[in-house]
Amino acid sequence: MMRARTAVLGTLVVGLAAFAMNGYAQQDKSKRPSPPAHASCTFADGNTITVDYSSPRMKGRKIYGGLVPWGQVWRVGANEGTTFVPTVDVVVGGKDVPAGNYTIDAIPNPDQWTFIVSKKTKNDKGGPVWGIPYPGEQYDLMRTDDVKLSQLSAPLEDFTISFEPAGNVCTMNMDWETTRASIEIQEKK
Repeated sequence: MMRARTAVLGTLVVGLAAFAMNGYAQQDKSKRPSPPAHASCTFADGNTITVDYSSPRMKGRKIYGGLVPWGQVWRVGANEGTTFVPTVDVVVGGKDVPAGNYTIDAIPNPDQWTFIVSKKTKNDKGGPVWGIPYPGEQYDLMRTDDVKLSQLSAPLEDFTISFEPAGNVCTMNMDWETTRASIEIQEKK
């Protein structure tokens, strides 16, 4: 009788733990300290680029050269890897990127950034790539240093990715703190 109660109690505890873990795994991503964000650009012919990322906040921290160290690969956002999905072949900073699903990273430096498009979009268990650690150069589709840096007129609390469309060109802006890093993405014809 005692063994039966212990077995039932053990099963109940395991069941509750599994239920709690499932709820945690499916928690509302919008309640994260770095909530999900989305940016997209539509070319003149209707083809698109979409970017899904998590938007970290400054929270009084020094960002570039601090939270985001100079000369090290940064996941361009927070949490899961930032996805980059062109529906058409594009040219990013002078390098060809076929239509498909990718993740993006960058190597920020005070006077020059390197922009990286990675083929690694899933982890070893089939889930999304987490932004840290960087999966490695063996997964890079391309890298380019053709990133334009400029200063924002005022500090920006939330990391933000946006696009400026102009015909068959979409300029992607990555804004945070007082820095704008921009890269031109052209539809390949």
